[in-house]
Amino acid sequence: MQKKYLPAILCGFGGAVLLTVPGLKSVGCCLIVLIAAIMTLVVDRRMNFTSDPISTGNAVIWGLKTGLFLALFTTLFDVLVTYFVRSNELTQTLPQSEQMLRDLNLGPIVDETMQIMRHMSDEITTKGFSAVYTFGMLFSNLIVHTIFGMLGGLLGMVILNRRNQVR
Repeated sequence: MQKKYLPAILCGFGGAVLLTVPGLKSVGCCLIVLIAAIMTLVVDRRMNFTSDPISTGNAVIWGLKTGLFLALFTTLFDVLVTYFVRSNELTQTLPQSEQMLRDLNLGPIVDETMQIMRHMSDEITTKGFSAVYTFGMLFSNLIVHTIFGMLGGLLGMVILNRRNQVR
């Protein structure tokens, strides 16, 4: 494994494991991604035995890599848990979601949306897997985790560069 991916893979995997925990998933998803990106910078510096200032581009790239790996691992873990349990947040909250959408009075789009959501829920409860749900979750995770990963990389750059200036 090349050093240019290892810190992002390690921290992305660790963050994904934490995001699999139900309580942490809903409360600290964005916080965990930020911390994982910061830890990626720390691991990279320790692996390369350097204390040079981190450039903005380097911080953003490490944050992006961490967000990508975190999104992939999070989706993989969620799909595996869903497969074995044959239930997830979608199947458990479907009635409340339907009621909320109906309360918004959006018209016929609610019926079409609910049809898709019921189909995904049925696939999950019978087969343990829904391709539409998996694709949607991966797409969503990629967007959210890469954005917060880049922000975490920038935050980590500021923290680590300041810490080195004080020494």
